[in-house]
Amino acid sequence: MASAQDAAWSAGSAELLRPRARARRLFEGTAAMAQVELRKLRHDNLDIFTRSVQPLLWLFVFGTALEGVRRFGAAGVDYKAFLVPGVMAQAALFISIFFGLAIIWERDAGQLQRLLATPVPRFGIVLGKSSGAGIRALVQALVLLGVVALARIDLVWTVGRVVGALALLVIATGGFACLSMMLAALLKTRERFMGIGQMVAMPLFFASSALYPLAIMPGWLQAVARANPLTYEVHGLRELLLGVGGTEPLWVDFGVCAAFFLVTASLAAKAYPRSIL
Repeated sequence: MASAQDAAWSAGSAELLRPRARARRLFEGTAAMAQVELRKLRHDNLDIFTRSVQPLLWLFVFGTALEGVRRFGAAGVDYKAFLVPGVMAQAALFISIFFGLAIIWERDAGQLQRLLATPVPRFGIVLGKSSGAGIRALVQALVLLGVVALARIDLVWTVGRVVGALALLVIATGGFACLSMMLAALLKTRERFMGIGQMVAMPLFFASSALYPLAIMPGWLQAVARANPLTYEVHGLRELLLGVGGTEPLWVDFGVCAAFFLVTASLAAKAYPRSIL
């Protein structure tokens, strides 16, 4: 009788420990993949700084050209300052949306097959890889903010707001990177992926409030923009860095971006094994 009770207790303990073991394996797998992405980033410093040129061109060329069009900005906000969150989000979007190219390269080189044979959970692989895009976007955003500070563009330079903006940027970038990994699981050539990635990135960018406020858009485009996660990312960044956001409170922007990240990460984890087929 005692042995039966001991066996039942052991089985119950195993059931309790199993979720903990799975959570620990997920955490360790995610950390291992993130470390791999960090090592790649250390050997690719030049790419970060060359990519920083594009948002600076948008800010100082496009922003200067349209500075006098008051309707494009917000009341009492300089247009270049209004544009900073938009170009920050745009630069991160282009990093993340083409992140799937690395998946196609890993498949062609045979690395993906070896990675999928490891005991690392698929969700951990996706989270760890998406962290690579998030870290790249974070470094690029720090470069952009440094230039903005030197140019004396008026933002809200408090530690809490800047850290919050960078956290929102990383969350949203992770979501778009997971979307890119889903595309990479479906598309088998780099050329096709480049074409589809461009087709996805440009509408996301222009059908958002990155360059202009929602109020000046026609009604149908406002409806599209409100279904675009990039719009909520830009609104959150503007609320944090300028004190001027959308009609929704800040927690809605964080909630939408976090939900987008979790949904795309889950779908990418399911689609990931298809990448080797």
